[in-house]
Amino acid sequence: MWVHPEEVLQAGALWITERANPYFILQKRKGHGDGRGGLAGLLVGTLDVVLDSSARVAPYRILYQTPDSLIYWIIAHGCSRKEITEHWEWLEQNLLQTLSIFENENDITTFVKGKVQGIIAEYNKNQDVKEDDDTDKFKEAICTYRKLFGMPEEEKLVNYYSCSYWKGRVPRQGWLYLSINHICFYSYLLGKEAKLVIRWADITQLEKSTTLLLPDAVKVSTRVSEHVFSVFLNINETFKLMEQLANIAMRQLLDNKGFEQDRSLPKLKRKTPKKVSALKRDLDARAKSERYRALFRLPKDEKLDGHTGCTLWTPFNKMHILGQMFVSTNYICFTSKEETLCSLIIPLREVTIVEKADSSNFLPSPVSISTKNRMTFLFANLKDRDFLVQRISDFLQQTTSKIYFEREITGSVNSSDDEGSLLSSSPQRSSLGSEGSSEGERQFNLNDNSVPTATQALMTMYRRRSPEEFNPKLAKEFLKEQAWKNHFTEYGQGVCMYRTEKTKDLVLKGIPENMRGELWLLFSGAINEMATHPGYYEDLVEKSMGKYNLATEEIERDLHRSLPEHPAFQNEMGIAALRRVLTAYAFRNPNIGYCQAMNIVTSVLLLYAKEEEAFWLLVALCERMLPDYYNTRVVGALVDQGVFEELAREYVPELYDCMQDLGVISTISLSWFLTLFLSVMPFESAVVVVDCFFYEGIKVIFQLALSVLHANIHQLLGAKDDGEAMTVLGRYLDSVTNKDSTLPPIPHLHSLLTDNGDPHPEVDIFKLVRSSYEKFGSIRADVIEQMRFKQRLRVIQTIEDTTKRNVVRTIVTETAFSIDELEELYVLFKAEHLTSCYWGGTGGSNPTERHDPSLPYLEQYRIDLEQFRGLFSLLFPWAPVNGAHADPLALRFFRLLDHNGDSLINFREFISGLSVLCHGDLTEKLKLLYKMHVIPGKCVCSQFIELCKTLYNMFSEDAQEQELYHATATVTSLLLEMGEVGKLFCHSKDQEEQDQDDPEEAKTSGPARDGGTKPAVVFQQRGQGEGEKESQARPCGPAKRDGRGEQLSAMEDIKLEDSSPKDTGTSSSMLISDDETKDDTSMSSYSVLSGGSHELDDKLHCEDINDDTVLVRSENGTSIDKDWAITFEQFLASVLTEQALVLYFEKPVEVAARITNAKNVRQVGCSLLSASDYDISLSG
Repeated sequence: MWVHPEEVLQAGALWITERANPYFILQKRKGHGDGRGGLAGLLVGTLDVVLDSSARVAPYRILYQTPDSLIYWIIAHGCSRKEITEHWEWLEQNLLQTLSIFENENDITTFVKGKVQGIIAEYNKNQDVKEDDDTDKFKEAICTYRKLFGMPEEEKLVNYYSCSYWKGRVPRQGWLYLSINHICFYSYLLGKEAKLVIRWADITQLEKSTTLLLPDAVKVSTRVSEHVFSVFLNINETFKLMEQLANIAMRQLLDNKGFEQDRSLPKLKRKTPKKVSALKRDLDARAKSERYRALFRLPKDEKLDGHTGCTLWTPFNKMHILGQMFVSTNYICFTSKEETLCSLIIPLREVTIVEKADSSNFLPSPVSISTKNRMTFLFANLKDRDFLVQRISDFLQQTTSKIYFEREITGSVNSSDDEGSLLSSSPQRSSLGSEGSSEGERQFNLNDNSVPTATQALMTMYRRRSPEEFNPKLAKEFLKEQAWKNHFTEYGQGVCMYRTEKTKDLVLKGIPENMRGELWLLFSGAINEMATHPGYYEDLVEKSMGKYNLATEEIERDLHRSLPEHPAFQNEMGIAALRRVLTAYAFRNPNIGYCQAMNIVTSVLLLYAKEEEAFWLLVALCERMLPDYYNTRVVGALVDQGVFEELAREYVPELYDCMQDLGVISTISLSWFLTLFLSVMPFESAVVVVDCFFYEGIKVIFQLALSVLHANIHQLLGAKDDGEAMTVLGRYLDSVTNKDSTLPPIPHLHSLLTDNGDPHPEVDIFKLVRSSYEKFGSIRADVIEQMRFKQRLRVIQTIEDTTKRNVVRTIVTETAFSIDELEELYVLFKAEHLTSCYWGGTGGSNPTERHDPSLPYLEQYRIDLEQFRGLFSLLFPWAPVNGAHADPLALRFFRLLDHNGDSLINFREFISGLSVLCHGDLTEKLKLLYKMHVIPGKCVCSQFIELCKTLYNMFSEDAQEQELYHATATVTSLLLEMGEVGKLFCHSKDQEEQDQDDPEEAKTSGPARDGGTKPAVVFQQRGQGEGEKESQARPCGPAKRDGRGEQLSAMEDIKLEDSSPKDTGTSSSMLISDDETKDDTSMSSYSVLSGGSHELDDKLHCEDINDDTVLVRSENGTSIDKDWAITFEQFLASVLTEQALVLYFEKPVEVAARITNAKNVRQVGCSLLSASDYDISLSG
């Protein structure tokens, strides 16, 4: 490839000059090619690998030099001699004569450099290459990567790092290549080459370890091996990238979401390191955006644009707080350097003015931001204030345009709607939405057309006051409300509120009943999504009502199990609201649909929030705060269960071993986490836990769970079995009370199920929460995320292993394969699917659509024809060696196995076909072969021809090819006779029936009815001995027919002669006509002719026909006779007459050897990456 000219000081060092002229030199790298060039070549090759020399990417290069100069310029390099030769010839033909015209050397240099840069620019323009996507240095690394590991262009390299790989006790210095789908390592030291390829989807553990021998090492574990890498220049960067790529792979296994590169990244700056790729920048930006969204609870599609250090003036304590400002498309956020001091979220939809204030020594570079609720925020000490203000102004303009557009669209749809701003979450707006939902509800629930609609939080409608209206509890509730109102006055109210340590203290003391819905929306971030999606919920309700699927059936079943003890859900109004919210979410997110426990959580949300608000709270819960919790396999809950076990080992080590032995942790954590303690605690206490959860996130649940274990440590240590341990914990949780609650006691379902033992002393929920913060408050959110990654690898790979075991267990009784063989075949089958997901296929179907984790185990992985062809050639005994012959047979086999006709086959269908070929008896194999070529019923003429083709192709390259060929010729001739006899029988029967129906017509037309067309099959044996002369065979002359159309015999003599080969060097060949040769060049050794005319007969004077040719042909017409047919019984009986064919089809198949060969083939060459991983291969 042409490269931008760069100076080279020593043109001869480590290079050999192969061609030269006055201006250009073509050189080859020492040690390149076979033999590595002796000791010098070994040293050069080692240096190239260890020092990351660009020369190992390009073993050939072209230099430019003026005659009187010592400076060389590299203008092209190539991976092959062919590539570099093309460039060299272009230079000689197009530039040499032109350069001789110039007199000044500087002019020559300028001209050559300009010409090369012009060629590169033209190429980029034609190929639609983005100049700033990757640096030249990184493009060289991509070229190396593809060359070393046989990777296709679809496999995108992210980055590469220098490191050592430990094979036993010996370190191998080389390069670690991290791509989207694979981790690869290459080393070449003194003639010994080492390669390693592991697929991210097969990694079960990835951890950074520190030992005395290896201070900084990364251990990569798969199901079958462990690999250790060390001596990284920047281990933290490398490990973070490895984590990110492994996470992408796990996400693809979990919900089938592949990686898509973000093309909207800003262009590279001039100071960008040479090794940074566009993909690496993309992944870095994603990681930062994820942390940003998690920190401020922002919508999942929000992208961070940038961040900068600054100070924020906080009026509540009159201080300038040091921290970081974050700017994204729709938000400006701030967090203090000291985490708990202050945080701030300013949606741009609330911003009215952004302006630069006067700068001073006390307040340098300040920016003032004003909002609609008359709050002003003052930031200072901004490094690049002008750029920042311009950036915010651009985003603000986009936000304003978006708001106006939404208003126009919604206004035109709802022209009669006289409500105010569409962005306001006013009660009137929610009321209208609820009334709209009511219409949908009346259509859905046909039993009662007068179902009332909840226009406000259900708790306000069903709050029952105690007889003593002004009791101490109400007074305490009133004081809480006043404390929050005072807080709002001082710190601001709404989404732009200053969030400080005092805010957290108020939450821990309990949120007032009247304010719960509002503050849950605020702290969870659901208020932002609701404000930016006006009318979304109403549309969903309208679309989902009246539609039924599996999710709606499960919802209907669980509606009356959701807080049945609460009066709000003892009537149709509460049930209808719950139905609408759950159904709307199931339609919003079909990947989750509906999962048990969602009904319990949603019912609590509806008690304190309006219907639309409850929906957006559920969205925040399922999609951001509890990721992957509520899918069919509760992966998120299982991940956090693993995290909880790790935390228990660290914080309550004396209890951990006991709990593991009893198996209690796995039992309790699922119910505690999935329902946020709502199903195991009294309701009025559990809502306090939900308060803290919406403010602090999942760490609150972990803290509380550890506190419960710690409070019962002695009783749990004395428990004899898991039942006793569960009873201890159940009694404790039942006794957790909220003495401040103004609600009347609600019977707790969990307490009703416990035994009649002595109740546990009461535990105050606020004291329990405070205790959890004091003892376990050191748990950090980023540490939890790190633990989640580790557990996610384990959980998803465990699920994959469970899927494999379930699939194997399901079909092991249906086949003769052993369990081990089925597991090996499943791994190959899944690998074929994953490879097609990585690089796509030519089959026309989208590979990612073929993996649906929500389907039954057998349906989760499916392959199309393209993938089946690859496995067919490796595993199926009938696969011809010639690929051109293998494809048609694979197509027929695939169609036969595709029972439902969706052009995809699952593992069961795949095994059913392979099992017959490997373990079936002769009859089963022949029946399968017969079915592959016939439509239901009998084998007609055209299908018989294809069957003959398949038989011959199967035997090519077989040790007994000649015997099998002659046996096939005999069987074919025999079947032809059977078909002709059957046809005559059908004709005579039809004629008798027709004669009975119309005797007169029979008299006139009967004699004219001929015997139709009989297929002509030509088998020809051609000798290839030296000096043997070609011979000609006389064609069988056409039968004569008189002018009256007298009927001739439908059968003619069939000549079957011994066609034994004349010598051991003979091979089989079939006669084909010129026309057929044009249509099918792959049939040069075989052909079937059906019903030729007289003219075609005359053309059979072919020099390729020998004396041992068996020719069977028909006489009349060229059309295929539909009456000609053979049955399977006839086919089977004919084959049984030939011992060679019987031995071939009864020949045992070595399944283990085929599986091993398939795995090895997938580890070499282009197919290398279908294997999960393979050991280091050493050569030298």
